[in-house]
Amino acid sequence: MLPTVPKVQGSSDERKLCKIYKKLNNNDRQTLMKFADFLSSEKSAQENNEATNNVSQTPLKIDRPKEESVIKAIRRLSETYPMLDKDTMFDQISNLMTEHIMSGRKAESVIDELEEIFADKYVALVNG
Repeated sequence: MLPTVPKVQGSSDERKLCKIYKKLNNNDRQTLMKFADFLSSEKSAQENNEATNNVSQTPLKIDRPKEESVIKAIRRLSETYPMLDKDTMFDQISNLMTEHIMSGRKAESVIDELEEIFADKYVALVNG
């Protein structure tokens, strides 16, 4: 008797994510995992900040390195703007990440746009 391949358990989103993951090459898989790790750690950091209410209302000065990955840029911008609710930017950020991973959009262009998104969100927060 031949062994059976177990059916992927979980929601339709989880099954879809598994299918996408299997189609990616190793480099893209690593990028996807880094992004998932970032999202997971970002949620934990946000919960910790909400618990302590110790969030700076002024952007921190963190310079952009000459060479930076999109994931590191998202982390840097999240640290630069700790007062922003990243959940409200999730769709924009994940769309840019998808363009970078799946469509090969250059990191520099994606990072430029990410910086605009974060800065615009901060201006909107300050201006009410």
